[in-house]
Formats: sequence, C-alpha cells, structure tokens
Amino acid sequence: MKQLMWGEGLDNAPTEEKKLPAVEIDTSNIGTDVVIVKQGKRVCGTGGALACAPVAQDKAYFEVKVQSTGLWCIGLATRKYSVQNELGKCTESWALRQDGSLVHNNKVTDQISTEIEEGDVIGCTYDHVELTFYRNGTPLEAHIRSIKGTVFPAFYVDDGAILDTLFTDFNHSPPPGFDQMMIEQDIL
Repeated sequence: MKQLMWGEGLDNAPTEEKKLPAVEIDTSNIGTDVVIVKQGKRVCGTGGALACAPVAQDKAYFEVKVQSTGLWCIGLATRKYSVQNELGKCTESWALRQDGSLVHNNKVTDQISTEIEEGDVIGCTYDHVELTFYRNGTPLEAHIRSIKGTVFPAFYVDDGAILDTLFTDFNHSPPPGFDQMMIEQDIL
C-alpha cells in the first residue's frame, strides 16, 4: 500500500498555502491612551506602540506614512521601553522626531535638514549596525548607530499625530539587500 502525501492524487488536499504570521502593532504593548485602527496599522491617540515582532533578520525594512502631523516619533525600542513615554527619552529607544531630530537617552544625536510633512512616507532600514531613515524613497542624511539589544519597530503619537505603519505592500521599494520584516519561527 502506497502512502500519499498532500497534493499527490488526493481530492481533499488543501488548496491554500499556509500564510506566515504578519508583523503588526502589538495591541498588548501600547500606551493606555493609544488607539489602534485600520486593521492594526494606524496609530493615533497619545503614547507609544511596539510591533509584535523584533527585527530578527540581518536587513529589515518598514514604512510609516504620516497621516496627520502633531508630535510623533518613529524608530526602534527594546521591550523595556515604557510605552507611556516619548520615544528617544530613555536608554531603551532610538527615534526620529517630527522636528527632524534623532534622539536617544533624551539627547539629540543628529538632525536632518529635510522637513517632514503630512502625507510623507518615512522608510526605515535597520541592519543591526545602523538605523537609517528615508523620506518618500530618498535617504535622509542622518543615521542612528550603537543600538543595543533585541529591538522592535516603535512609534509614538501625541498632539493629533496619526501614523500608518506598513510592514508589507510598501509605497517605496526597500533599498537593495533590505526586505520586509519576518517573524522568526521554530522549525520542527
């Protein structure tokens, strides 16, 4: 008797491919006054939010569309970051702020000269050495280095800011060698 594998002459074989888990905002790790809408992609209200997965691969890319201006921050943070506080104000987070400053541990480490406006798409690449930002597909001239630990994409909104996060289906192609974030899975 021959044993058949799925797809080998079985009429009831599954036809759908198994979908990989998606990276999205972790609704269990958001500030108390943060609201997540649009299928878990839009961050509004007041406070911080982390993605559900850390940056696991060597070269990761994600995007954020600034839907409404106000006070906002985009960057990376460890799980020790308090989502009640602004990104970049502690040792556990690194961020680009709406005013173009790059901050870590409550210190401005660099400044971009490009003004970021409502409707702009901010791309972020991270290769475990450097966090680089892009505005509408064009690299910005400042970077953040010396990021330590397991980090997650992180976002902060206040004063009417609204951010739409994109972990797939990007507005701009990732730079060469970078790709969308993947969730690490154990192989049995």
